Amino acid sequence: MTEKDREYARQWLAEHGVTRTADAWRDRRSPGEVLTPKQVAHAWADEALSDSRLDAPARLRLGFGLLDLLDDYWVTCELRFAVRDERHPLRADLFWDACRRWLEAPEEPEALVYSLWVDWFEDRATAEEAFAEVLGDAVEGAPDRTARDALLRRATRVLGVSGPVPWPVKHTAYRAAATVPQLHPALFRGLLGSYHDLYGDLEPGAALALLDQLDLPAATEHLAPLRAVLTAGHQNHYRAPDAWPRALAASQAP
Repeated sequence: MTEKDREYARQWLAEHGVTRTADAWRDRRSPGEVLTPKQVAHAWADEALSDSRLDAPARLRLGFGLLDLLDDYWVTCELRFAVRDERHPLRADLFWDACRRWLEAPEEPEALVYSLWVDWFEDRATAEEAFAEVLGDAVEGAPDRTARDALLRRATRVLGVSGPVPWPVKHTAYRAAATVPQLHPALFRGLLGSYHDLYGDLEPGAALALLDQLDLPAATEHLAPLRAVLTAGHQNHYRAPDAWPRALAASQAP
């Protein structure tokens, strides 16, 4: 998330005839047509990430510059395709390093966080690698206040969408997060997603033990029903679809 990367992407698009005036994007091939950022992303992200004139670091920089410039989820899809390409993959280490920087930025990287959730974490073939790269054991400490604040932002964003990550992969990070009060709300969202997400994964007893460690307001939405379904030994909403409505109704009873 830097102005230099945005400008790099803007210049690359301009070289290909795509420019922005005010809030409208235009392509010189269709001068009368106004394009949305989504249309620009679908038309140009793949070409940018496969530009043979650029080396891998430059293509990756261009990809994240486009993501910053267009703020569209499709750019994250093309980044993932490029990293996973079996013939000419982008360097995964550079990709994950960029992801960590984005996740630590003060600005909310919504498209990237969403991609982690639905693309990387929901796919069992990539969930372990992705979770280890963007969080792993990083919660256990940071060297100074500035680095710690950045780490807390990254951890908050990752934990909140970590529901689909297999329980054995995330349990250690969850236990570490439980020792950091600032992360308790995010860890709660992670536990809630672990129960509710279609591909969510948890171990009820261990999840309940973590839930009991969280310092949350008693009136936190869904806290009581989550505790109830975990106490009853339920692993996932979709395996026992009637359990949650019953727990929710019981928590709302006078």
